[in-house]
Amino acid sequence: MNGNAVLDIRDLRVSFSVRRAGRKYQVRAVDGVSLSLAEGEVLGIVGESGCGKTTLGRSIVGLARPDSGTISFKGTDMTGASLRNMRLNIRMVFQDPYASLNPRRSIGDSVAEAGDINGFFTSRAERSAAIATTLTAVGLDPSFAARYPYELSGGQRQRAGIARTILPSPSIVIADEPVSALDVSVQAQVLNLMMDLREQLRLSMLFISHDLGVIGQISNRVAVMYMGRIVEQAATRTVLDDPRHPYTRSLVAAIPKPDPSKRILGAIETGEPPSLFKRPSGCAYAPRCPIASHRCLVDVPELRSAGADGRAIACHNA
Repeated sequence: MNGNAVLDIRDLRVSFSVRRAGRKYQVRAVDGVSLSLAEGEVLGIVGESGCGKTTLGRSIVGLARPDSGTISFKGTDMTGASLRNMRLNIRMVFQDPYASLNPRRSIGDSVAEAGDINGFFTSRAERSAAIATTLTAVGLDPSFAARYPYELSGGQRQRAGIARTILPSPSIVIADEPVSALDVSVQAQVLNLMMDLREQLRLSMLFISHDLGVIGQISNRVAVMYMGRIVEQAATRTVLDDPRHPYTRSLVAAIPKPDPSKRILGAIETGEPPSLFKRPSGCAYAPRCPIASHRCLVDVPELRSAGADGRAIACHNA
């Protein structure tokens, strides 16, 4: 384990049993992921839909049961017991602000729910004060505590979801596509809010997104996922300026740029990812890869160190 890590994940594997057309399949959503998160760091997890990034986040907070591997919080293995302690220290912001709040509960009750369950408040006055302070911290008036989710806009609901996440104060926030369901103008506001809260509360953050442009604004490091595995990991600026894995190059090339001459030409793929029900042997990206060799079709590339800049890459030919 990394001695400076508040969160350390080793060889995590998560699979689901799925029945399709009368047959039962075992779908590997997360396939041997290892990563660490340092104190105060924002680690971006990026990849297309179905790559396993949300399942990774849900397994960290105990919403998906791992098949194998370890999840350690400050040196303590959290994959078995002690989930209660982990859930207080590692909280999650969900993607859909419309579905993540209980429509039958007021905003104040939703924000205070974790504190209520864990006996965090000693009196009703303390509870009301904590709700008001937390709502103010996310840019909502304390009067919103008496409102219900249907009375709020999408951006306001997501702010309420963030308020629920930071009360009581966690050490780590898992943010699962927290701005993808919002208008572009509101996205910027919520991203700025999350960056401010990270500084004020000294949070470590795992920020999950399919958009490398968003990841580039908020994260210190990036881990690129494809078909349940990490294929490249490095500092954010390193990945954006000099992507090495063919899949990472495709993601970076897809970021809209005002100056077309700065795009990575010829890197955007057109093929579809393989079926999760019938994974290819060897490298899962090989059927779409422009530099795939025969070795790629038979050998699974391991994530390995690729330079003094801290980059790691899983590719035979990059």
